[in-house]
Amino acid sequence: MIDLKEILEEQYKLYNQPNFIPNDPISIPHQFTKKQDIEIAGLFASILAWGQRKTIIKKCTELMEKMDNSPYEFVLNHQETDLKRFLSFKHRTFNSEDTLYFIHFLKYWYGKNESLETAFSQHLKNADETIENALIGFEKLFFSLPEAPKRTRKHISTPARNSACKRLCMYLRWMVRKDDKGVDFGIWENISPAQLICPCDVHVERIGRELKLITLPKTNWKMALELTKNLKDFDANDPVKYDFALFGTGVMEKVKS
Repeated sequence: MIDLKEILEEQYKLYNQPNFIPNDPISIPHQFTKKQDIEIAGLFASILAWGQRKTIIKKCTELMEKMDNSPYEFVLNHQETDLKRFLSFKHRTFNSEDTLYFIHFLKYWYGKNESLETAFSQHLKNADETIENALIGFEKLFFSLPEAPKRTRKHISTPARNSACKRLCMYLRWMVRKDDKGVDFGIWENISPAQLICPCDVHVERIGRELKLITLPKTNWKMALELTKNLKDFDANDPVKYDFALFGTGVMEKVKS
């Protein structure tokens, strides 16, 4: 009888290592040490995380260079003329209009707040078992400014539309999870690792189905909740650590029967 927890723990330990960083979009925020730089670089890296990882890293590196490799300083103190350099930026369907609105929102937010964490955590209630309300609240907040373009809405998912919210769930994993391996940052204090939801990319979903951790047919928020609930059977306090196991196995290996 195969012990699924034993397999997941083994794979989690295998991939939750510093050598995971260079080939993953999380390498972008790892270029920085200032909290706000990590938050901003991490947000862009997670939102742009679709397609080949090599391309994602290349485009995110380009974006950070356009911010003079000081995203927090740039967001707060850029001049109108500095924004022209973004007019040629594009990654898949994320274009210059989207980029400029992200910068606009971040300037607004950091002009009033020390951290991007509260843009999520202020929407949580004490009894919330998951980050669902944080994601719903963040999406509403992000598009609350009068300049918000309609086209940009597709880049910030919400459980209110039954999206699996893969990119934002990944971003919150990076910011919230704490361990001594040095991959995730663990710099946010007001959201618990137990509340996180597993990011469901194609690799995680495929392996999750093969291991019978996912039974629902559609890729949506309910499926992400189902997967995370089943992972909590193995670690209720830190279920999303198994994202490393599922993603790493999906990318690097085939599950052996």
